[in-house]
Amino acid sequence: MNDNNKSVLILNLDKLHTTDLGVERIKRNLCLDKDDVVSWCREKIDESNRNIIKRGKNWYISTADCEITVNAYSYTIITAHRIKNK
Repeated sequence: MNDNNKSVLILNLDKLHTTDLGVERIKRNLCLDKDDVVSWCREKIDESNRNIIKRGKNWYISTADCEITVNAYSYTIITAHRIKNK
């Protein structure tokens, strides 16, 4: 994925949102105690050491400790998972 395509997601970080069920799923999967998971995800996506890949209809953002899945058309945060250490 070239940097131009990645910048589409970065330029639209203000459009990120999720559903009530998405909030609960993300908090559970990541063991987060934050209520504003959208802001938390936005900060993770904006980090310089993250990797962004677009496959099909979703963006997959990998950071040092988690992977966040975002719908590429609606900017809905679908889920996030901890990356298990190998």
